[in-house]
Amino acid sequence: MDHHEDEYRVAGEHRDKQGDEGAAARLEEIKKSIEAKMALRQSNLNPERPDSGFLRTLDSSIKRNTAIIKKLKQINEEQREGLMDELKSINLSKFVSEAVTAISDAKLRSSDIQAAAQICSLLHQRYKDFSPSLIQGLLKVFFPGKSGDDMDADKNLRAMKKRSTLKLLLELYFVGIIEDNSIFINIIKDLTSVEHLKDRDTTQTNLTLLASFARQGRIFLGLPLSGQEIYEEFYKGLNITADQKKVFRKAFNAYYDAVQELLQSEHTSLRQMEHENAKILNAKGELSEENISSYEKLRKSYDQLYRNVSSLAEALDMQPPVMPEDVHTTRVASGEDASSPASGKDPSVLEAVWDDEDTRAFYECLPDLRAFVPAVLLGEAEPKVNEQSAKTQELPTEPATESEQGQLATQDTAEISADSGPLQEGKTIEKGKDKEEKDKEKAKDPDKEKGKEKDPDKEKGKEKDPDRKGETEKEKLKGVEGTNLDALLQRLPGCVSRDLIDQLTVEFCYLNSKSNRKRLVRASFNVPRTSLELLPYYSRMVATLSTCMKDVSTMLLQLLEEEFNFLINKKDQMNIETKIRNIRFIGELCKFKIAPAGLVFSCLKACLDDFTHHNIDVACNLLETCGRFLYRSPETTVRMANMLEILMRLKNVKNLDPRHATLVENAYYLCKPPERSARVSKVRPPLHQYIRKLLFSDLDKSSIEHVLRQLRKLPWSDCESYLLKCFMKVHKGKYGQIHLIASLTAGLSRHHDEFAVAVVDEVLEEIRLGLELNEYGMQQRRIAHMRFLGELYNYEHVDSSVVFDTLYLVLVFGHGTPEQDVLDPPEDCFRIRMVITLLETCGHYFDRGSSKRKLDRFLIHFQRYILSKGCASAGC
Repeated sequence: MDHHEDEYRVAGEHRDKQGDEGAAARLEEIKKSIEAKMALRQSNLNPERPDSGFLRTLDSSIKRNTAIIKKLKQINEEQREGLMDELKSINLSKFVSEAVTAISDAKLRSSDIQAAAQICSLLHQRYKDFSPSLIQGLLKVFFPGKSGDDMDADKNLRAMKKRSTLKLLLELYFVGIIEDNSIFINIIKDLTSVEHLKDRDTTQTNLTLLASFARQGRIFLGLPLSGQEIYEEFYKGLNITADQKKVFRKAFNAYYDAVQELLQSEHTSLRQMEHENAKILNAKGELSEENISSYEKLRKSYDQLYRNVSSLAEALDMQPPVMPEDVHTTRVASGEDASSPASGKDPSVLEAVWDDEDTRAFYECLPDLRAFVPAVLLGEAEPKVNEQSAKTQELPTEPATESEQGQLATQDTAEISADSGPLQEGKTIEKGKDKEEKDKEKAKDPDKEKGKEKDPDKEKGKEKDPDRKGETEKEKLKGVEGTNLDALLQRLPGCVSRDLIDQLTVEFCYLNSKSNRKRLVRASFNVPRTSLELLPYYSRMVATLSTCMKDVSTMLLQLLEEEFNFLINKKDQMNIETKIRNIRFIGELCKFKIAPAGLVFSCLKACLDDFTHHNIDVACNLLETCGRFLYRSPETTVRMANMLEILMRLKNVKNLDPRHATLVENAYYLCKPPERSARVSKVRPPLHQYIRKLLFSDLDKSSIEHVLRQLRKLPWSDCESYLLKCFMKVHKGKYGQIHLIASLTAGLSRHHDEFAVAVVDEVLEEIRLGLELNEYGMQQRRIAHMRFLGELYNYEHVDSSVVFDTLYLVLVFGHGTPEQDVLDPPEDCFRIRMVITLLETCGHYFDRGSSKRKLDRFLIHFQRYILSKGCASAGC
């Protein structure tokens, strides 16, 4: 172990030594470069130009000069030495202007600037008129004049030329060829002009130029320099005054503020376009090529502007701009969207997303797992490692120990489960420990190893015992956990209420691990295809777990989407139940906002693109599950409305069978019910409202005495007719309370005899009217009146003769007339139900005397009537 530590220490010292040597070498190289540049600057400031006699001795042939001028157009570091030797051997006095043009037009790279500066220094020291001509030639790149010869040239090439020229000008200033720094003030003033901000391409170019100038010429801006003591002596001779530095700083700061405002404006425009595109995407499901290209162009322009502004800020030692997050434009589902005209609905009549409070609570009010389950089990806190496991996990070498502990901490946070992670890791480390100890023992003297054979055996025996115990504990823990999970998954199909599924969700959190989550997702995905009623509860469980375990919903959605794509591409007419289960599961997850609306719309679009056979069933089931939710949600209402219109157009165009046509209509009107005018509620006087409340709301066995007293207190002359009308509407109340209405009639008859008579007359009239009309919509009303008549007999308001007359009337009314088939068709058994209802109500009182004989005779006629209905009566 000491040997390993010595190796690490020696290696570390060696690396530190190498780093120090490298830094010293770089520093020495910079010093040499600065000294060379200072020497060159002195030579350029005080040039010792040769006389004309010496120049005449050099080669001045046109051929040689033309060749050297061509080489000046391609200056680079590789050709620098050879080119300078050639320049020393020729006379360019008559070709200075051509040389200046060649250098001005040369396409220089950043690595060629130093070579160009040395060549220009040589020409400056030899020819007096070279420097003024060169400066004028280089400035033409920035100030081309009114002719604008290069305006039609490629913008990228022009920008690159400006960048290299600016670097060359700065280098020429540093080496003393340019002595007047006012030319840089003019260039910077032109580059920072606000007028250029109107042209986006020019702005991008100017930003790169300014950033390059700020990095190379920090002395002009008074910015601190790294290695100040090295450059101090060099920059002393540049003669840049404090006033000039203020001018440069003022121009840069003003331009930076202006370009920041431009960036903010661009950011706002980009977010606004994203907002508009999101609305179009929700409405139509796709963007036009024009919108896509416009957005890509604006996005590219903004990104480039942001990069250049950040680069300039970095060069100026300023913080890069931070764009604010605009919640109003980046969120599609904001309040503005809900009330915008594009949403397709008037906000004043916007429908609620959910039909009732219970449904809303089921899909939106999910239990907070953090309130029931410790944070460690949810993966939100790192479990504490006890001292014993910490000792077990130590490694022989110190660096390796730190790396392993970092891996363990990461694994504990990710795996959450308190079972197998630390045990498995401890086991691995123990094996590594054993192996290293064996290697050490083998490296020792063989004789010593033989003499100590017994001791290692004992140590191995001791070490194996904790391993065996750890493995046994691990197996037990895994077995218990697996048993608990199996029991939980077996209970899953029985969770058919909100409370049961919430309880099971909390219990699962105590068994939480990555493998268990996978098993739960697989069990949820494999819900029986005929148990569609489980899908809302499974979706609620997934939505609840997703608040803390994001991978649950991701894995399930991936499985469902893959299954949908497989089934939709298979195009066979098999597995319809599996297809319906799959699409309903996706729809339920959409209502919990686990499945994105885009996935639902893509599934629906896939079905509408091939609107045949099973795809019709799948599309309709999807709409029945979450179509109403998406249509009522403000952010998706327009797109869903468009999809529904496409659905109805396909239904009208295609020749669908009646079953599919009914499915489509039901799905459409479930999502988008037909618009109807609001029902105008009838305005009733307060006294009438009170009577209806007593009869239809308050009346029951316990309150009948109270209701009777209240009715007796009413102004009888004003209320008698309305009270009679309400008594005749027994079919609007509860069927089981008809006897209470008859009891009230008996109670009121003691004080108002004529009221009871009127009630009986009205009931008999209603029965006869029903026989005359024989309308299907009146059947409930007719049954209620038959029951009411029987109850009136029970309360001794009608005689048995009235009951039997009514029974015979029901059997014979309309028979023997031309309207017989209309009033009592052969297949119509409703009159049998009327007779049975009346006999069930009061027939048990006809058990003795003349009433019994009358009933026996009637039953014979009734049997004959039933038999006359033939086989149709078998279903009655």
